[in-house]
Amino acid sequence: MAVRYENPTFEKVCGVKYMAPLYNPATGQVSEAKACIDQFEFPNIPCAYPIVWVRASEAATICRAMGKRICDAHEWEGACAGALEAPDYRFDLAKGLSPNAAIERMRQAHNRTYGANKRWSYGDQFTKGICGCSSHKTPGCNGGSWTGCGSNTFPAGSFPECHSVLGAYDLNGNAAEHMNLPLNEAQMASRGSVELGYTEMKGSWFIFDTYYAHPDWCRWRAPFWHGSRVMDPQSHQNYHLGFRCCKTVNGG
Repeated sequence: MAVRYENPTFEKVCGVKYMAPLYNPATGQVSEAKACIDQFEFPNIPCAYPIVWVRASEAATICRAMGKRICDAHEWEGACAGALEAPDYRFDLAKGLSPNAAIERMRQAHNRTYGANKRWSYGDQFTKGICGCSSHKTPGCNGGSWTGCGSNTFPAGSFPECHSVLGAYDLNGNAAEHMNLPLNEAQMASRGSVELGYTEMKGSWFIFDTYYAHPDWCRWRAPFWHGSRVMDPQSHQNYHLGFRCCKTVNGG
């Protein structure tokens, strides 16, 4: 039986199709959500392949052109873990440090906080076969070649069990995703910033079913790999790297 992704309740809150309201089910209701996230990786269309080879600066610009915005890291993490929590960035740890050093201190503190209660979009145990992590790198791919590397992704929603309780798909598996990591409150996309912070990549970057290259639990934050300001015109792009958008709603 075909899966139907239309959700009238979500559409009423978010104002468009295929977005999921971000909220904490323990403390609020769907209708009270202040933000929404694309249910699928861009172009956010069920059964379409994710768009890859996109720079973070391009992702932010595309989202803005669509009346949305790039997601802050905590929003993606909340969509994955099943509960949007208050922003938890340790801005105090970033003061006086270079971006690289600040992000490393902030991420270590963050990962210590959440590492004892790891969760994936589909549950509280890492499990193979649920999400799109079974493809293989194109033979001869050197990791950064436009002509030599396929995206190795699946059409959006190909793994119907790979979704969070908030209704976002392919957060684990399929393409990796750009988002915004602020180093101070003025860089938060969710607070209306257009200057934005630094790049953070989430989701599946390599083939987890055969080689677990790095952690991928929902609230894990990565080292400053390929790092730059989000709006740097030379921000990183690659064959497995895409994005999804967020949107502020209900006066958020």
